[in-house]
Amino acid sequence: MDLKGRDFLKLLDFTREEITYLVDLAAELKDKKKKGIPMDTLRGKNVALIFEKTSTRTRCAFEVAAHDLGMGTTYLDPSGSQIGKKESIADTARVLSGMYEGIEYRGFGQDIVEELAKYSSVPVWNGLTNEFHPTQMLADLLTIREHFGYLKGIRLTYMGDARYNMGNSLMVTCARMGMHFTACTSRKYFPAEDLVRQCREIAAASGGSITLTEDVAAGTKGADVVYTDVWVSMGEPEEVWEERIRELAPYQVNRSVMENAGPQAVFMHCLPAFHDLNTGIGAEMGARFGIREMEVTDEVFESGQSLVFQEAENRMHTIKAVMAATLQETKGTGLDRNEI
Repeated sequence: MDLKGRDFLKLLDFTREEITYLVDLAAELKDKKKKGIPMDTLRGKNVALIFEKTSTRTRCAFEVAAHDLGMGTTYLDPSGSQIGKKESIADTARVLSGMYEGIEYRGFGQDIVEELAKYSSVPVWNGLTNEFHPTQMLADLLTIREHFGYLKGIRLTYMGDARYNMGNSLMVTCARMGMHFTACTSRKYFPAEDLVRQCREIAAASGGSITLTEDVAAGTKGADVVYTDVWVSMGEPEEVWEERIRELAPYQVNRSVMENAGPQAVFMHCLPAFHDLNTGIGAEMGARFGIREMEVTDEVFESGQSLVFQEAENRMHTIKAVMAATLQETKGTGLDRNEI
């Protein structure tokens, strides 16, 4: 499997075999890191990290992964780049391509990262857009496989607002990998119909399935993975909180949901999570609406069924696999053993 020079923009661009390869490579790189085996096979290379939306996990994962591979990084925060303001996206891509071996973008529309990739002569990696979050998907797949030992046939239910990057990406990923995806939410928050149709066609070939339901009992019954995300995404106005809390409260992940799923079920969340009042936003929403938890209860978040911190760690290992695979030739299931 040779992915050298490929962009990593969304999993719709990759086959099941290519996605499996990246998960395999991530598992191998994770094992080597745990054993203290050096992996700095990309010494002398540098990558640019463009963050129009700030992040904890994505930034740390890219920086640590790049360092482990021997690379330098330049972090460009929302005030540190002229992209789209004083300099066009096309010009930014061509300037950075002359200085760096790879470019990461985390920000707004998918069209921005797609345009970066169009004009860049080096690989471009999507760290999150409004529509897709592919690096999170690889971390989720690695986490699920580590827990269950397999991916095909896994039943994953996503609860909450399924219209944007997480709902879209999980639906695409399950369709590609022969998994069964259910969006369990109010009809208003279902994914876009055109993407649902595309994913159903993919799932028909892979052995997976796509289900949309407003029924919590039916949507979570027998689920292997119950997944959720915050109800209001970065960049959305504060005014939507009241509406989201009112309309999505029935789809909170709590003890009854997990019990309905069954003892085999695990809980996953891409983080950050509002499971208590120990954040600025959590405290503010608690004071305004008289609630202590939002998309997930603290009981579930801190339970033995929760894989959220294993999932967060796996962001780094899977991002490392993406950079390694797209910046150098790899052999077999992983990197050439003579190189690491």
